[in-house]
Amino acid sequence: MDTRHKKQAMLGLTAAMLIFGTIGIFRRYIALSSGMLSFGRGALGALYLLLWMHGRGRRLPGSMTRRQTGWLTLSGVIMGINWILLFEAYRHTTVAIATLCFYMQPTIVLLLSPLLFGERLSRRKLLCAAATILGMGLVSGIADSGRLPAGNTAGVLLALCAAFCYAAVVILNKKTGAEDAEAATCLQLLAATALLLPWLLLTEDLAGLLAVDLRSLLLLLVVGFVHTGFAYALYFSCIAWLPAQSVAIFAYIDPVSALLLSALFLREPLSVWGMLGAALILGAAIVSEALPASQENR
Repeated sequence: MDTRHKKQAMLGLTAAMLIFGTIGIFRRYIALSSGMLSFGRGALGALYLLLWMHGRGRRLPGSMTRRQTGWLTLSGVIMGINWILLFEAYRHTTVAIATLCFYMQPTIVLLLSPLLFGERLSRRKLLCAAATILGMGLVSGIADSGRLPAGNTAGVLLALCAAFCYAAVVILNKKTGAEDAEAATCLQLLAATALLLPWLLLTEDLAGLLAVDLRSLLLLLVVGFVHTGFAYALYFSCIAWLPAQSVAIFAYIDPVSALLLSALFLREPLSVWGMLGAALILGAAIVSEALPASQENR
């Protein structure tokens, strides 16, 4: 493997994960409903990826079959629901708690894999799953007072529902087996946007958009073009140069940066129990996903 390209890929992947890690902070300053924000994110992100692919002489649906296109469309619809749930979670609890609860998604996929894919769960993976569940309980705040704080309940539940939705997206993508990741993601974004448009027409007062402040609209452009379109394009252009284990480790720059940046910019520090829970969730996820298969039974 070309060392120069590998180093560039590592820097690019780090940048993409840091961008993903700031989306919760941006959501705090955007005076739009979660549905409108999700619609804007999907539409602008899809537009960016379409232009990005066009510049490289590629078109949708690329090399995908009709069956793959159908499954990706379904996963895109679920992705749109996931965005709404996650953006609502950011409104009801801290960015740190919502992010960590959302990162239960790998554990959900792990626990469902024997039923859906016939994969065997090793002792190590079961212990990692138990550690992440315990960590989620600590992060939720239940250890601080003996019960789930009233202010966190809605946010925790919304983030966990978002995690289930994203787990469904990951499972559908695995079943689809599409090799053209950029085209697949673009199709998913278009499907999410198509779902959210009628939802907005039925539930939103679109005339209220005229009263939205300029800052919110500018930040929406950043979330759509930078956090979605650019970050996805950067991510997919980098992972081709790196082994899967490295990609799995780099993925956890996202939640770690979300925790640190939310504490720095939003003054949302975790309690001692919360920090222990964060360490359990992130540590167990890295151990579960990043160690080689040869160490599976260790």
